[in-house]
Amino acid sequence: MSTSFKYTRLSKDDAACLLVDHQSGLISLVQDFSPGEFKNNVLALAASAKYFQMPTILTTSFEEGPNGPLVPELKEMFPGAHYIPRPGQINAWDNQDFVGAVKQTGRKQLIIAGVVTEVCVAFPALSAIEAGYDVFVVTDASGTFNEVTRHAAWARMAAAGVQLMNWFSVACELHRDWRNDIEGLGALFSNHIPNYRNLITSYLARK
Repeated sequence: MSTSFKYTRLSKDDAACLLVDHQSGLISLVQDFSPGEFKNNVLALAASAKYFQMPTILTTSFEEGPNGPLVPELKEMFPGAHYIPRPGQINAWDNQDFVGAVKQTGRKQLIIAGVVTEVCVAFPALSAIEAGYDVFVVTDASGTFNEVTRHAAWARMAAAGVQLMNWFSVACELHRDWRNDIEGLGALFSNHIPNYRNLITSYLARK
């Protein structure tokens, strides 16, 4: 087994969250998750970013067109976050305000999710890798037309060095140790994973 591998863990002190093009029109294109499941995953990732107090950047593409506005829950969750409505650039990394906001965070780890996976997620993820960032794409908070295009996008990004994770593993890797906080993160998990509420209920009953 090669000894050259280095496990780069997400750090709440060095990570920023980029939520790209979760717009009312574009979300209607997502077919690789059910609507309820996808919305839950996106809001769970957003709640995790807020819980860990990570810099969070919201961006949209061509809101005046069919892509539509950002889903309101994200604006409500991050009222003070950088919000960048791109006038036309498909790749968010082509927008100077977006890149400037990323640089302003001072973070080198970028957690990215968006719609659609092979475009709005893959393009800035690949651009950020090229720019020297460590990139972590949240697979279940990113959606697209079908599983064929999803897997092609995942393969393209992974080949470039993007790490593929789901929102739950992102939260766990950021948390590191349950002794840091049981009830706070447990409540977040319970809000987005119904079966997880059983674990927390059992834990609280034993206290």
